[in-house]
Amino acid sequence: MTDLNSWQNLARNQRLIDAANIGGRAQYAQDGQTFAVINPATNTLLARVAACSEADVELAVGVARHAFENGPWARMAPRERKGILLRLSELILTHREELALLDSLSMGKPVMDAYMIDVPGAAQVFAWYAESLDKLYDQVAPTGRDTLATITRTPLGVIAAVVPWNFPLDMAAWKVAPALAAGNSVILKPAEQSPFSALRLAELALEAGVPEGVFNVVTGLGEQAGRALGLHPDVDALVFTGSTQVGKYFMQYSAQSNLKQVWLECGGKSPNLVFDDCQDLDLAAEKAAFSIFFNQGEVCSANSRLLVQRSIHDEFVERLVNKAKQWQPGDPLDPASKMGAMVDAQQAERVMGYIAEASAIGAQLVAGGDRLMINGSNNFIQPTLFTQVSPDMRLSREEVFGPVLAITAFDDEEQAVKLANDHIYGLAASVWTDNLNRAHRVAGRLNAGTVSVNTVDALDVSVPFGGGKQSGFGRDLSLHSFDKYTQLKTTWFQLR
Repeated sequence: MTDLNSWQNLARNQRLIDAANIGGRAQYAQDGQTFAVINPATNTLLARVAACSEADVELAVGVARHAFENGPWARMAPRERKGILLRLSELILTHREELALLDSLSMGKPVMDAYMIDVPGAAQVFAWYAESLDKLYDQVAPTGRDTLATITRTPLGVIAAVVPWNFPLDMAAWKVAPALAAGNSVILKPAEQSPFSALRLAELALEAGVPEGVFNVVTGLGEQAGRALGLHPDVDALVFTGSTQVGKYFMQYSAQSNLKQVWLECGGKSPNLVFDDCQDLDLAAEKAAFSIFFNQGEVCSANSRLLVQRSIHDEFVERLVNKAKQWQPGDPLDPASKMGAMVDAQQAERVMGYIAEASAIGAQLVAGGDRLMINGSNNFIQPTLFTQVSPDMRLSREEVFGPVLAITAFDDEEQAVKLANDHIYGLAASVWTDNLNRAHRVAGRLNAGTVSVNTVDALDVSVPFGGGKQSGFGRDLSLHSFDKYTQLKTTWFQLR
């Protein structure tokens, strides 16, 4: 699939699932309610999908609990679950074009990004956790010779996973793969803007051999289906990626219900620090553009604050303006497009509001700033750069979640670190310097879950992803992810 016509033809014939998947079966909302899923690149209706409510969530939790308590999944030997999850990984790759198209159509991202990055990444996550299962060992405590104390990891039970729209399949894989690998039953609620790949994943899981009821997908609005999951007394843990405000709601829901574990990966406003001892400014500019314009800037860990040492500020901005020209938006189904549409008209309006306000209060617009009409939709926004952004401006304080970069000059290392850390978020950061001592020193002082040195937004399934402060405290990926989906159990044997 290397041309626009091929993707358009595939889109015309693409099946769009419009019902939740509960217990391995299509389930429409019991009250008959639906919500519209719109293609943001064309502003046309894709489908009306079941809007599950509290009654539907009640059904899903009951099915998931029954599967956990009475089904084979939690009791399977690790190598058996491993085989099934490896088959699921293979099926994801087999249906690579379909899954990439589903995410592109629903949330506007370039289809080739989904095809080349998202879908293979999701398959890799399932394969990685599958392969980890028969390589994890429990522990024996160093007790006296007349006792034996074992420490084992056991699955929690029913896991609710609520994921965002910016990486629909990837974020689902990050939550679902380790939760299933650990032996839990899972209820996934995808974002209402992008439900299709999650629903297709549920079908593929059944085909791979995951028993009915172990993996369920509940579609619906956050204030209905999401809230019902958060408040349900028989959900053992809720894992969430999304906004900080919604994350706070889930913490409240836990306190109001059963004190379920809540693991949050929330917003970010990640700084990118470029020092004047960086030898390759062109590479730094190229990566700075990538880190804010990839996926239309709809990335929680996007380096949306650029801090540049004043001695190289003007030169670096000039390079960055030239790099931004390569990121003009286009039809998401065109393989040549590097940026697509914002997820919906509301998000496009929100981003343009930040641009207008920044211009009005003194920030200097040096690139972009306009909304474009493509294929009858004006949900496309140019790559946008602002200089002279003071730390107190909303553009510097709030998560825009769009292709808009706030650039601020600093004089020395101390000021750079202070500017970077003066924020409510602590998800990620990047540092550009060829001074090894400075790289180590500054990385250690930055309040961020991941610090990337001489690159941006470094990521791999083998290392944990997550942050601190109001970016949350959950960790996705790596073996550390099992901490969210298992509990430690001590069994003490008194020997005689």
